[in-house]
Amino acid sequence: MLKWDGHTHTRYCYHGSDAKQELYLDRAIELGFQRYTISEHPPLPVGWIDDPKLMDELAMSMDELLGYLAYVKEMKAKYEGKIEVTIGLEIDYLPGASSFTEELLEKWGNELEDVVYSVHYLPGVGGMRCIDFTAADFRQHLLAHYGTMDEVANEYYNHVEAAIREAAKLPMRKRIGHINLIEKFRTELPEISEELIRRRLEALLPLLESSGVGVDVNMAGMRVATCGKPYVPAWFLAECTKRGIACVYGSDSHKPEQVGFGYEWFEETMARG
Repeated sequence: MLKWDGHTHTRYCYHGSDAKQELYLDRAIELGFQRYTISEHPPLPVGWIDDPKLMDELAMSMDELLGYLAYVKEMKAKYEGKIEVTIGLEIDYLPGASSFTEELLEKWGNELEDVVYSVHYLPGVGGMRCIDFTAADFRQHLLAHYGTMDEVANEYYNHVEAAIREAAKLPMRKRIGHINLIEKFRTELPEISEELIRRRLEALLPLLESSGVGVDVNMAGMRVATCGKPYVPAWFLAECTKRGIACVYGSDSHKPEQVGFGYEWFEETMARG
């Protein structure tokens, strides 16, 4: 199995680290990774979240995108023969603003080798809200809007389904990002029905299989005290493997020391099949 970290970030992520990219890549080489996808958050529509300070932290500006792509290409050339660096983005599913993503991909899509397609936003109190900002913000702007966690989760999985359908249209390698991000604050919020989670994830399997969209086996949840587990359940990986759905480990590293985090869990879980 190719040792590949398929979901990572850079100094262009303003809720992460300003560390040099070489520190991430040197760490990946030290750990024996053979492929490393750089998948930064691309720009968002102006005013996407009604919170200017938070907006500044969520994604790079449109003016920075060209610099980001040049930065990744520089790393790709610099590390040729040491590790395969692939050019990617973690694209957001933007309900009601698909034209923004389409225009971005029409202009820059031919530069990309990998896309992680993620759901970070749901409609809530006051407009679009982040599902992964803070537990307090989730409670105030999402739980208050939908009424129960099961209703929030159902809407989240509706968006995941839509994101998979959008990703399926893309020509490059693509995978759905951290499929259970909705559980990030599970210990601080009311419980989501396990039956609902399993039912909604099971319904995604034929869609993933037919669409050619893979799964980002995202380890970041293990680093989050309010989650404490990967954002992809082991049983779901086993079902994906049976169906031939690509499962790609993702550290979702925002700091160099996070590269390779949780890889042992991924390796062991995939080996069990």
